Amino acid sequence: MKPIEPTEPMEPMEPVDIRRGVPEGSETRVAALYWEAFGRKLGAALNPPDKARAFLAAHLHHDRGVVAVVDGEVAGVAGYQLDERGLTGGGAGDVLSTYGTLRGLPRLALLLLMERRPADSELVMDGIAVAPEHRGKGIGGLLLREIAAVAADHSCRRVRLDVIDVNPRARALYERHGFVAVRTEKTPYLRDLMGFGAVTTMHRPVAPAVSTNRREA
Repeated sequence: MKPIEPTEPMEPMEPVDIRRGVPEGSETRVAALYWEAFGRKLGAALNPPDKARAFLAAHLHHDRGVVAVVDGEVAGVAGYQLDERGLTGGGAGDVLSTYGTLRGLPRLALLLLMERRPADSELVMDGIAVAPEHRGKGIGGLLLREIAAVAADHSCRRVRLDVIDVNPRARALYERHGFVAVRTEKTPYLRDLMGFGAVTTMHRPVAPAVSTNRREA
């Protein structure tokens, strides 16, 4: 996950429209933001970058994302998994069709390795990505609060996410917004392939809450 500055203020310094759902027509923008944040982690499974971004854009689940819009453009996105659907879609057939059978099969294995399914009454956050020019302005915090509101609206008891060991700033952001580390899994076999050697799972309890200044996309 791309680091977000730990000094990020609680409120943004510019008007931000928080929306549930990826707006139609912004798929390429959202895919680019997601790839910029997670390309190192997903690269072994989806490279080359141009093909990866096109794949992500083509298979987005619009109703599994929360976006921040500034001046009519998506400035940040947070994806989540609920009811066995996440922001980034595409099944085995889509991967094999895009990359071919021989190259697609090992990619599928890597994608399965990274898959995290929600437990009962749990919403899993796929990740958060904020455009470089909008970082440090409170957008990450607004997206996290809206994710918690989505979880509350679906009667979930908690939000779960995973953060890698090479991204302490992201972990600091999560901790400021109520996430607590519950376990760390050592993954030395992924260090050379994906650039990290441990994954920490964090939970945030969910209580009924009023949503932010969002609207449906």
